[in-house]
Amino acid sequence: MTAHDIAQRYTQVLERIHQAARRAGRNPEDVHLLVVTKGQPLERIQAVVEAGARDLGENYPEEAVPKIQALAGLPLRWHMIGHLQRRKAPLVVRHFAMMHSVDRLRIALRLERLLAQEGRTLPVLLEFNVGGEAQKHGWPAWDPNLWPTWADEVAQILDLPHLQVQGVMTVPPWNPDPEAVRPYFRRLRELRDWLARRFPQASWHHLSMGMSHDFEVAIEEGATWVRIGTAILGPRPGP
Repeated sequence: MTAHDIAQRYTQVLERIHQAARRAGRNPEDVHLLVVTKGQPLERIQAVVEAGARDLGENYPEEAVPKIQALAGLPLRWHMIGHLQRRKAPLVVRHFAMMHSVDRLRIALRLERLLAQEGRTLPVLLEFNVGGEAQKHGWPAWDPNLWPTWADEVAQILDLPHLQVQGVMTVPPWNPDPEAVRPYFRRLRELRDWLARRFPQASWHHLSMGMSHDFEVAIEEGATWVRIGTAILGPRPGP
């Protein structure tokens, strides 16, 4: 994968984002591209940054920090998009501009304490499990009857002064057919709308959903952040 290939693929994905937004009657500028750099070598990341990428996503803070340090000085925003262990929370507080994957009250409270010590705030999205998969993280959201069961925890998070809740995120069940994933994206949008009615004091603008194989459907269903890695950077190199 050459730098030219990556730049070309980056441009093609941007065009596909714009086309999907226009098909849905949306402003393409309302859809943000997050380039997922998990497992990718530094030279590929440098290539996509040179092509214009500014928002980069990582799943593991300990893997991300050397990349963040290597590219220090560039106008980049690093996003945490994976499940976060409590002991690694300080890395997120020090190095990341946004977290898409606040998936439980306990991690929100841990982040709040660390952010207060650092004297900064952190934009976050709350992660929900819309597919009912046991291996996925987030509050249970596959059945609307479950939503009130965790509403008090969301209320507690909204009261934390150093976390800026800006919306919701999900990782739906894998399916090679993007149309088969559409109902999960729709469910997250419906959940976001329910949260906005229940907690109108907060901002619920962002929907972080959609990856390399299904991001166009996600955009049609309202995504404001799409998380794309392979379609731009190619498959992650093996060990």
